[in-house]
Amino acid sequence: MNQADLTRLVSALKIVVKSKPRRFACPEGPAGRLEKLRATVTALVKYERIELNHPRAEEAQGYAERLISDAIRNGDCHKHTMEMADYWLNEKQLVHKLFKVLVPRYQNHSSSFTRVILAPKTYPGYHAGTAVLELKGNPFPTLKPENHNYHYWLHNVLLDEAKKEFRTAREGRNMAQPESVTTES
Repeated sequence: MNQADLTRLVSALKIVVKSKPRRFACPEGPAGRLEKLRATVTALVKYERIELNHPRAEEAQGYAERLISDAIRNGDCHKHTMEMADYWLNEKQLVHKLFKVLVPRYQNHSSSFTRVILAPKTYPGYHAGTAVLELKGNPFPTLKPENHNYHYWLHNVLLDEAKKEFRTAREGRNMAQPESVTTES
């Protein structure tokens, strides 16, 4: 099997996944940690936008991306993909949402399917910070306003033209005035 065949076996994620897992406190140990991540991925698919602490948001983002990309790549007839969806989604009706709603939405996407947005700090000092983890294309209003180009709005065009006229008039006055020759006595 050559290198090209191997790349088709594993889906390529469109986000950066940290090499070390995040350490967030869990008294139940590694099994409890996985349960928290499963609950997070389930809530993300169910609500499409959730607010949680930043380390957990970053880690859950990778699992959600992998789940969606494998669902797009293999479909609902693939045994391993169905087992993975069954494991990560605690509510079984969300498996249908994954394949019937999210897969068609992201089928032609060229970028990642999720977005992590840091929430503003509410108090100074050291803290992990909160973040919003959301699926792109959700029905909610955007949290980050898009950058608009206001350059071609009418009042900005008029102001730019007025600035140009002012500069040309000032340069014209400077050219019209002869340079005064100073004589030293």
